[in-house]
Amino acid sequence: MKPSPFPSARRRRAGYLFCLPGMTFLALFLAYPLCYTVWTSVHDVDLGQLLGGAERFNGLDNYRAVLDDPAFWHAVRLSLIFTLGSLLLQFTLGFALALLFARPFPFNGLLRSLLLVAWLLPPVVSGTLFRWMLDAESGAYNALLAAVGLGGLGHDWLTDPSTSLAGVIFANVWVGVPFNMLLLLVGLHTIDPELYEAAAIDGAGAWQRFRHITLPLMRPVSVTVLLLGLLYTFKVFDIVFVMTGGGPVDATRVLSLYVYEVFFTSFRFGQGAAAGLLLLVVPLLAGVFYVRRLRREDETPAGGAV
Repeated sequence: MKPSPFPSARRRRAGYLFCLPGMTFLALFLAYPLCYTVWTSVHDVDLGQLLGGAERFNGLDNYRAVLDDPAFWHAVRLSLIFTLGSLLLQFTLGFALALLFARPFPFNGLLRSLLLVAWLLPPVVSGTLFRWMLDAESGAYNALLAAVGLGGLGHDWLTDPSTSLAGVIFANVWVGVPFNMLLLLVGLHTIDPELYEAAAIDGAGAWQRFRHITLPLMRPVSVTVLLLGLLYTFKVFDIVFVMTGGGPVDATRVLSLYVYEVFFTSFRFGQGAAAGLLLLVVPLLAGVFYVRRLRREDETPAGGAV
């Protein structure tokens, strides 16, 4: 007798039972906080009302207040600069290092492992290290400039509004480069070496092989790396908070710090919830695009596309 392609009711119940711990975790730590944040964003909630339980429904007033706040748009602009600057440098340096480590040379594995330390360290630790390194009086960076005869370029990098954002981007790039390098290196190892050999036989130089073989074949991996970097970088909080706290003069108050200050400094919980949900818009759109791209790549072989 041919077995049924559909699982029995008992097996289905067993499957649901195995999924129950994960579903419970998601419900407690994802679904409930998200639903409560949505509820808070449409109520007038401050510290007194939160303790007294007298929240008042105000519809979209919190969203209007956030969107009418010039500080919100200043934070959005800084977040975009921070994200784009970090992604560009992380991806470029990560790609260059991936190309380097794709070739065998002595101590390749050791150097690659040392680079991964930057990614494995907690962001708070990395932010603290860079705050010390960029300090005006005792920082290693100014000491290095002085050692090579460029002491005149020494600067108080994190307390000057014109350079503080660049210093924070520098720290975030240092954290993100190993992650980009690792994923791109895996992508490079999937390219068939015979393609390079055939191109070299046909007279293609190194730049031509990189342009016409490496770049096109690395496009899917590159898009994935950039999207994952966008999802992480746009909501970065810890490094910026540890290094500058959003200062000086709001020069590094990115959107995540704006949400934090509205919540825990001004205690405007309704507006903070609205700002937090607005913070999710860019990562959410990037996540939707990423999922659709993965689905399209999975369906491509079945469709016979080349």
